[in-house]
Amino acid sequence: MDRSTPETLNLLEALRREKDPTFAGLVERHHAKLLAVARSYLKDGEAEEAVQEAWISAYKAIDNFEGRSSIQTWLIRIVINEAKMRLRKAGREPTVSLSSVDSDAMAGRFKENGSWREPPVRWDFSSPDELLQERNLIDCIEKTLTSLPVNQRCVMELRDMDGLEFEDICNVLDLSASNVRVLLHRARTQLFAMVENYQETGQC
Repeated sequence: MDRSTPETLNLLEALRREKDPTFAGLVERHHAKLLAVARSYLKDGEAEEAVQEAWISAYKAIDNFEGRSSIQTWLIRIVINEAKMRLRKAGREPTVSLSSVDSDAMAGRFKENGSWREPPVRWDFSSPDELLQERNLIDCIEKTLTSLPVNQRCVMELRDMDGLEFEDICNVLDLSASNVRVLLHRARTQLFAMVENYQETGQC
């Protein structure tokens, strides 16, 4: 399906007509987001290198970009391809495993009608100690995200942080919609379990 938008087509035309100045703006607008995606696959130094290589590839290929997806989706695909290539060379390419049965932190938490059996605890950060606790929670969230399998982390990054549609995520990662939803559910489940444990124990 053609996902072209007037913004995409106008930017595409500007890039072809006056590539360098427009491309610099593109880098400024999307670099941080692409780096976050690369970090789903690679450590910081490798992620930086992968994104730099991806920008070079995008610059060379921009004349062949047909505008059938958004510029952002096209760039993300280039970054992910570069990251996967680096992982393959290092013998650590990520795989998608959906056959194993994970323990589900959400199991038993809902009634048949979908309502909570036991709702999450509500927090009120009204004191310095509570605010410090919130910062500790952020550290725990970052650790949990880092520990997620690569594909789970990447799906969560694309969906919950970048706001990509499921169709775009499927195209970028070359996965079926059902696989993407399973990976997203598992990532959210692990994050939810960590937050609940933190609420109860104060530890990750």
